[in-house]
Amino acid sequence: MKKILITLFILVSVNCLAINNKLKERLDSIQEIAQIETLESDLYPEKYLIRFTQLIDPKNPAAGTFTQRVIISHIDFDRPTVIITEGYGAAGGLNPKYHEELSRLFNTNVIQVEHRYFLESTPDSLNWNYLTAENSAYDLHHVTNAFKPIYPGKWISTGISKGGQTVMIYRAFFPDDIDISVPYVGPLCRSVEDGRHEPFLEKKVGTKEERQSVFRFQKEVLKRRTTMIPLLEDFCQEKGYAFNMPMDEVLDYCVLEYAFSFWQWGSKASEIPSVEATDQEIFNYLMKLSNPDYFSKDKPISPFFVQAARELGYYGYDTKPFKKLLSIKNTKGYLNRIMLPESAGTIRFNPSLYKKVSAYLKKNDPKMICIYGEIDPWTAPRVPDSAFKGKKNMKLCIQPGGSHLARISNMPEDMKKQIIDQINRWLEE
Repeated sequence: MKKILITLFILVSVNCLAINNKLKERLDSIQEIAQIETLESDLYPEKYLIRFTQLIDPKNPAAGTFTQRVIISHIDFDRPTVIITEGYGAAGGLNPKYHEELSRLFNTNVIQVEHRYFLESTPDSLNWNYLTAENSAYDLHHVTNAFKPIYPGKWISTGISKGGQTVMIYRAFFPDDIDISVPYVGPLCRSVEDGRHEPFLEKKVGTKEERQSVFRFQKEVLKRRTTMIPLLEDFCQEKGYAFNMPMDEVLDYCVLEYAFSFWQWGSKASEIPSVEATDQEIFNYLMKLSNPDYFSKDKPISPFFVQAARELGYYGYDTKPFKKLLSIKNTKGYLNRIMLPESAGTIRFNPSLYKKVSAYLKKNDPKMICIYGEIDPWTAPRVPDSAFKGKKNMKLCIQPGGSHLARISNMPEDMKKQIIDQINRWLEE
């Protein structure tokens, strides 16, 4: 019996090694892959970090190349493949416990693509002109085409927030690359200060009493400016934050951003400090929900602000209710003024991308499920109802009371079942 068990163990080990070698050989055959590193995973039989060579300018090879970080989590060659169109960095995917939602629900392989100009996917020569949505779509197109011979089954594109926006951008530029798209909480902003977020926050989130509680807290912070500023200066000095504006303005923007952050992450009105709370309690709560790091210089997220200013769009703030309490007159043009890296200069917004993606979604019927949270401010510039009208495939799912954390797994059971059943039908076609 002992000899039989040993023999079986050897056979299983040899078989697993052969499977590993087979996948490794296929990866080695992809010309664009410059480096392969084995990663640990608690959930996938095999996992690799790949450096994928991309053209800085897909339409001009003379501009040079850079390597894009791609993480591949392997289940089996005959399973569907999820490509995650990260809008930012992909460092989270390195965690051995990382498990993407669609992969968990449908037992798929995962190819996670870090967005160009973020973290380890940044060209050595930092020319911001090449950070465009079209170029990022070409990046995804090249990765998908390289891996389709390895994974010939159905492909699902997915991403969260800016990653969800990237899902829609990718589909608009290369509609035949992907079989199914599932963008989570992805906005379609039409200008650098879109204009739809402010009335959404004023009238459509939570209850009237909850909105009043948020507003009351904002006013309370500004009324305590003389005691808040020293606390803020000490906090920023300790954290090493630097800004393109004086500390009085930093406080203004933290207060204005607070309402957006509160609803974006589904915070509880019951946790808002009362007007009788101490200065330290007020300050600590503000820092918890609206940290000034968001407005500081030279952050890993800075490339997003470049994209927002150029073509992705962003949001503005309603300063009128706080006119007598703010140190600034208004926030018009604040993205260029305080949030762009100095090397980017001043950027003018081009609405062409918004028009292209909106037109594609309106005129076509891709297999796509758009997921949003009801109280998430990023739902204000969501894909409009008109894009879904009369469509067989395009679906809109808004989680009741949901925030930016809206996912299939935390949907109401009936909505969750509808989404899963629909994707299963598409996978079986």
